[in-house]
Amino acid sequence: MGEPGSSELRNENFRKRCRRIIFQSDRRSEKLFDVLLIVMICLSVVAVLLDSVDFIASRYGLLLLWAEWVFTILFTIEYIFRIYVSNRKLRYMRSFFGVIDLLAILPTYVSLFVPGAQYLMSLRAIRVLRVFRVLKMSHYVGEANLLMRAIRASLRKIIVFVFSVVTLVLILGSIMYLVEGPENGYTSIPKAVYWAIVTLTTVGYGDISPQTPIGQVIASIVMITGYGIIAVPTGIVTAEIALATRQARVKRPCRRCQETEHEKTANYCRTCGERLVSAE
Repeated sequence: MGEPGSSELRNENFRKRCRRIIFQSDRRSEKLFDVLLIVMICLSVVAVLLDSVDFIASRYGLLLLWAEWVFTILFTIEYIFRIYVSNRKLRYMRSFFGVIDLLAILPTYVSLFVPGAQYLMSLRAIRVLRVFRVLKMSHYVGEANLLMRAIRASLRKIIVFVFSVVTLVLILGSIMYLVEGPENGYTSIPKAVYWAIVTLTTVGYGDISPQTPIGQVIASIVMITGYGIIAVPTGIVTAEIALATRQARVKRPCRRCQETEHEKTANYCRTCGERLVSAE
């Protein structure tokens, strides 16, 4: 009568130990698991990259194919095991890393029906983000959140900016179509708009270029304008980052230099190094 309960207890203890190893990184065994996982991820991505090189694939294609399936099977077992030991299975499966873990194994199976899909396995590189947890770099997540807040705050301004640029290239493309015409390669307004985009972004492929003096003058103006336009979204995001950084600071005056703006978790003045008095 006591065996079923004892078996369930052993099973639960086993799940707890596995859960700590897989989802934590405090002990040596836990860090070792994550390090081995990251090494396997890197090796699998390298195998995918090498398989896309013709002369390597022709010589070692079979070996790379075996490596691909070995990594996929190991990652599949790991994914199933993560679901098994997780207390909140659906929450893990819907989480960022849960989705990435699934996407890391799907391409190989999809390639059985859709040739070439295995090259999407480069998505496994995203899993290397686990290194932030392994190396105790989680405090950098706060900096990433700050950047994301700045980008979200800039979104409307950037949308207006992009709409303005699209309008500008449509006008420039129409003008160049009238000035240059089909005889100089501007066979249609969409083709001329393509030229305007390439020129305004200072990419300059050179597959189509103005031949008339007026067209060359317009092209020169577009090129110069492009340098100024590129700086606009950078300035918008930078301003929002500076604003978000100021908002993240609190008013905690330093007794020595009277500096008032400090990070919420700061213990010392960012200007003179004096120890800060805890806010009451």
